Amino acid sequence: MGNFKELKVWQHSKNIAIEVYKLVDSNEKLKRDLRFKSQLTSSAVSIASNIAERDELNTQKQSINHFHIARGSCAELMTQLIIAKEIGVIDWIQADALINKCDLLSLMRHKLIQVRKKTVNLKYKS
Repeated sequence: MGNFKELKVWQHSKNIAIEVYKLVDSNEKLKRDLRFKSQLTSSAVSIASNIAERDELNTQKQSINHFHIARGSCAELMTQLIIAKEIGVIDWIQADALINKCDLLSLMRHKLIQVRKKTVNLKYKS
């Protein structure tokens, strides 16, 4: 623990946050809708932030909890992207590309949670 920058799941989530910021900055409709813009960027940043925080915590149980928080933020971002797509604020191709990246991130995080849970279970069985 303590090397979150080396985690692929963190790198992927950070890149998604950067993409969301670039999308928001280049989209006139989102620039005008400050609340929606803020929600998109906040949820995107929250994913990477919770993964980083998780890696700095002292116990696997605390770490797993933060992965679940990141999971919720990812679902929040996906929901916002779907809504933005359906109301015509974001181009369907851009939205679908980001949603697919969120799906991949969710899978990566799920696998990491499973590995961490096995480590916790082995620790308490010993």
